[in-house]
Amino acid sequence: SVVITEAIAKKYFGKEDVVGQTITIASFSGSQHDFMISGVLKDHPQNSVTTLTADNNNQVFVPYSAMTYFGRDISWNNRFIANYVELKEGVSPKQLEKPMQQLVKDNTGPSVSSNLINQLVPLKEYYLSMFGGVVQKMINALSVIALFILLMALVNFINMTVSRSATRLKEIGIRKVLGGMKKQLMLQFLTESTTLVLIATVFAIVIYAFTLNSFSNIIGKDLPSFTEFPLWFYALPFAFAVIVGLIAGIYPAFVLSSFKSVDSLKGKLKTVNEKIWLRKSLVGFQFGIAAIALIGAIIVSQQVNYFFGKDLGYNKDYVVSAQVPRDWTQPGVMKMETIRRQFENMPQLSSVSLSYEVPDGNNGADVPLYKQGTDSTATIAAQLLQSDENFAGVYQIPVKAGSFFNGNRMDSGKVIINEAAANALGWQTDEAINKQVRIPGDPTVFTVKGVMSDFHFGSMQQQVAPIIVMNVDFSLYYRYLSFKLKPGNISANIDALQRQWNILMPGAPFEYQFMDDRLKTLYKTELQLQQAAYTASILALIIVLLGVVGLIALSTQKRIKEIGIRKVLGSSVSGIIALFMKEFLVVIFIAAIIACPLAYIIMKSWLDGYAYKISINILPFVISVLALAIVTAVLIAMQTAKAATANPINALRTE
Repeated sequence: SVVITEAIAKKYFGKEDVVGQTITIASFSGSQHDFMISGVLKDHPQNSVTTLTADNNNQVFVPYSAMTYFGRDISWNNRFIANYVELKEGVSPKQLEKPMQQLVKDNTGPSVSSNLINQLVPLKEYYLSMFGGVVQKMINALSVIALFILLMALVNFINMTVSRSATRLKEIGIRKVLGGMKKQLMLQFLTESTTLVLIATVFAIVIYAFTLNSFSNIIGKDLPSFTEFPLWFYALPFAFAVIVGLIAGIYPAFVLSSFKSVDSLKGKLKTVNEKIWLRKSLVGFQFGIAAIALIGAIIVSQQVNYFFGKDLGYNKDYVVSAQVPRDWTQPGVMKMETIRRQFENMPQLSSVSLSYEVPDGNNGADVPLYKQGTDSTATIAAQLLQSDENFAGVYQIPVKAGSFFNGNRMDSGKVIINEAAANALGWQTDEAINKQVRIPGDPTVFTVKGVMSDFHFGSMQQQVAPIIVMNVDFSLYYRYLSFKLKPGNISANIDALQRQWNILMPGAPFEYQFMDDRLKTLYKTELQLQQAAYTASILALIIVLLGVVGLIALSTQKRIKEIGIRKVLGSSVSGIIALFMKEFLVVIFIAAIIACPLAYIIMKSWLDGYAYKISINILPFVISVLALAIVTAVLIAMQTAKAATANPINALRTE
């Protein structure tokens, strides 16, 4: 019997009540077996502890007793089985470390226990810390972006509320003359700001529904619709809206309620003028955040482009890979090699390789490796790859010394290592040929047949690791056929390849991927962060421009008579526009002086997480500051042109 998730039940049965029904599962060798469904698990992201893809709820849970059907080794020597341990109340994970280590030592040999570290990780935290904590890093990055955007919106609300206060001066004056108290006015303005934020919250919920797919694409995970949240969650947005409304309305309420009755009735903005430096500081804060977001977006984009443009040590162009049915026996490997040779006869293909891995970071295992004749505890950690003699040719990996596999089962006990492995073992490239290496616990003495150049098997977050390549005829493990297509009509070549696939392996799905697509999966987090940075930059730019609009409106209202006098005295429209331009460009300049060093520190810290990275140059800073200055200048010119071209008589009219 097996347990499945709701996603499987809905996808293949169209309903959830499927207990007692039968599901057919194919083994790696292609044989099929029927299992009875004994239970259905509710879909939840934490159901999966091995992957965080959008499809991670399509899972079948198979009992250990059925593992032999799939050809899996479930003995103590298999170090790659994840286990669940439920602790008794009052027992901490730390208390179990030594007993677990002793348990492993009692049931395995020293070669396993001495190279194995047991770790207990809470299931609620594992999906955040797995794969180097990429999920937690993404959550932190998106949270910081959301916080800064919210702060910019608060600053905008304060600026624009105070800047539009001129339209309410007479209302405030009349209320005070009629006996209105300051606390009553403050309560009114706080109520207005809170109501406005509540209305904005309703709009945000509606917008969330329409942009759900877009944001799901950014983070690479299906976001729940608003109706899927628990009941208690619905109170949070509105409670948060009340808090934000009060915070945003405190300063405007205090300023507006402090106007003197006489000044308010005359329409004077003296009180507001005295605090103009504060609002300029707030706009400067917005400019700084926008500059940091834009600089960050450019640097993230440069790093991502560096990943896809850097020499990987192999040629990924025109390489397509697809998983094949598995029969991990000597006859099974021979059959698959026969199929490979039949594919090689196709005119659309240059070469074909059978292997357990492709260069996408998902190697079969890491193995300890040491030189024959030395202490077996003095091992190096090497990535194990398993392939046939065509692997280096398909991916065009240069062989620096010796040669790659010959094929025809002539390479039993022969291995290929990369330059990093040779160096880690203390050999020069040429010296490594015909040297012998061993793996603890394995009686085989391996002979180094060739040394290939280093290539990026995984992400550039890490240095190129030592690699040992075993012949698939010896290890008997394989998963992929990699096809090197000939340049030309790629679509027609793929169609021909699929037709041949259906002839040679009928019933096996042809689910192929280009290496470019596999690299996009490998750098999925960086691509998501790039999209998030672009989105944040656009939002920050929109918010900062709204802030500029508010401050310009306040500034022109305050200096309307000054503009009239300047025009009467012969000032040109361009001269008046330049007057306002100078005022705001100084704010941008000061904000840039503060923002650029902060952006450098933040992005340098982010880049330090990569072994291979770009050097931060001055270009992102110049582009960001100039872009903000140009867009702001255009906006200022458009806003102030109206006041500069108005009839000065209207501006100089007496009270």
